[in-house]
Amino acid sequence: METVFVEDVLHRFLLERAGVRGVLVRLGVAWRDIAGRADYPAPLRAMLGQSLAASALLTGNIKLDGSLSVELKSAGALRLLFTECTDQGRLRGLARWNDPLPEPLDLASLPAAVMAITIGQIERGQRYQGLVDLQHPDIASALENYFSQSEQLPAKILLAADGEHAVGLMLQKLPDEGGHDAVEDEDAWTRIQHLTATLGTEELLATAPEQLLYRLYHEESISLFEPRSLAFGCSCSRERVESMLRSLGRDEVEATLQARDGEIEVICEFCAQRYTFDRIDAEHLLSITHKAETPTTPQ
Repeated sequence: METVFVEDVLHRFLLERAGVRGVLVRLGVAWRDIAGRADYPAPLRAMLGQSLAASALLTGNIKLDGSLSVELKSAGALRLLFTECTDQGRLRGLARWNDPLPEPLDLASLPAAVMAITIGQIERGQRYQGLVDLQHPDIASALENYFSQSEQLPAKILLAADGEHAVGLMLQKLPDEGGHDAVEDEDAWTRIQHLTATLGTEELLATAPEQLLYRLYHEESISLFEPRSLAFGCSCSRERVESMLRSLGRDEVEATLQARDGEIEVICEFCAQRYTFDRIDAEHLLSITHKAETPTTPQ
């Protein structure tokens, strides 16, 4: 009989004996929803799933207000890869590419590639952005280097994705966390890395989170925290689309209306939600912009 276990969940845990904290993310329905929105080539689908798992992983040990996104841009066939996890556990992601994609799909070989991690409330201008060095071939290795170089915090990261699941495991060394045994155990981090290295991709994808952690670290005094539910969810809204149209200005909005028989239709690339605006709608939102820009007192 096939074993059924909870998917779309983030588990935080502590390896008390080693003084190491970790996050394990397992995505099922949410990942399939996102992956099914385009006919992604297999290597790109795997990279998108790994990035989606990573965006959720990176929220596990921070106090998040807003969202955390991982964004990759390049001048090559892979033009854009974007994934995001919000403070409510809502995930979305997409990729844009031109055929043919290079084989293998190696981050280090992408021309003029830039990867950024953005955290916070972008709409309010409250955000932190860090650039990820792309001298490594895959997302997991690039993020490990990012933590080592930018955060001065050693990390071990595993990411895997297929057509059904996207899974991520992250461990971070915390010298000041854990009991006395962790402080005295100078080999703890090396031991944890060796244990983690025994985990293959197939096992990572096929094994229930609690079972996987027990197999790997049952001698390390595991403490599991309350799991956090994850789900597909888009942050698009009519208000955001209106803001985008205002930013284009009256001339471009009116030109678009004329070119499209008096109606503007905007379709969200993440969730396929359609937003339509006729001439009356457009005049209303543009008049709001005009009022906001008109001084109320002499200057």
